[in-house]
Amino acid sequence: MSLKKEEKQTLIKEHGGSDKDTGSVEVQVAIFTERINQLNEHLRQHPKDHACRRGLLRLVGKRRNLLTYVANNDVERYRALIAKLGLRK
Repeated sequence: MSLKKEEKQTLIKEHGGSDKDTGSVEVQVAIFTERINQLNEHLRQHPKDHACRRGLLRLVGKRRNLLTYVANNDVERYRALIAKLGLRK
């Protein structure tokens, strides 16, 4: 259920400043978002997988904390990030 190496590299190139920029908030939120989408698909097929559901909720919480951090420090960066990832209504 984890991301493949190639998928992660494309996310890093797409959202990071360079190929080795894995620690920026944008890259971390993009990786969390991709994993959350994968877990949602898994839970649609396996609705009683409660361990997976707990992992999903942990990822959502981590992503929310990172988005709150970005929103508090740089609103324009936050708006660009959620627009690029298609988050929020």
